[in-house]
Amino acid sequence: MQLIETIERVPKKYFNYVTNSTGIFKIRVEVGSDIFRVFRFFDKGNLIVLVNGFQKNTQKTPISELELAAKPKRQYFHEQQSFK
Repeated sequence: MQLIETIERVPKKYFNYVTNSTGIFKIRVEVGSDIFRVFRFFDKGNLIVLVNGFQKNTQKTPISELELAAKPKRQYFHEQQSFK
């Protein structure tokens, strides 16, 4: 997260759009030799909402993890509409 806060352009390796998603992006986090992904989305272009994370064990992002990120995103925007 510090990298995202401190540099103007974050390398794609660390902050990337998830192909075939509905506006979900992933953040790559390295802790020692372990690699994690945290899914997030934007609200109004400036607010970044983190939804879930997992340890990356395979080359491809598991569909089940992507679905876990999509559900709170839908809930978030549904609640935003309720407040208007």
